[in-house]
Amino acid sequence: MPTDDLPETFHVTTDEQLRAVSNLTRHRIMAVLRFEPATITQIAQRVGLAKGSSSYHVRLLERAGLVKVVRTRKVRGVTERYYAMAARSIELPDPGPGQPDVLLRNAVADLEASPVDGERHVRMAHLRLTEEQFTELGARLQALADEYRTLSDPSLPDVSLVFALFRPAPRQQVEGDAK
Repeated sequence: MPTDDLPETFHVTTDEQLRAVSNLTRHRIMAVLRFEPATITQIAQRVGLAKGSSSYHVRLLERAGLVKVVRTRKVRGVTERYYAMAARSIELPDPGPGQPDVLLRNAVADLEASPVDGERHVRMAHLRLTEEQFTELGARLQALADEYRTLSDPSLPDVSLVFALFRPAPRQQVEGDAK
């Protein structure tokens, strides 16, 4: 399926869409479909699910508009459907106060499930930036991610890049802290 036909961004706006994308299994199914279409059987094999479970999760994603059927073919009298993402990227609404960030929660779960003997680059840096520097760094990180997304080769193994640039909530002073 040519990716030129895909819209750039799918904006998650409904509760149904948010519930669909919030589930870790469905997050992993969307990861399978990000570069090339796949059948329910192929998705089940790649995610490590039973076909019935894979079918259930794909139906929920399809109903929410996050994935779609892009091709069908007849195999021994049965119609085989190939599913793909509905857009190149998905934009989630900002979480409400006190709500977990779905994207980061799923990314941490994927990181924790990744092979411990594989190469990883996980870093955290605390910075002090002006508003201009903050905005510039955010734009540069996004541009770098976009650049490497265009270089992605579906025949190569998956690599996940996650970044979060944010200003943390002000730290509450704890009794006994030096003033």
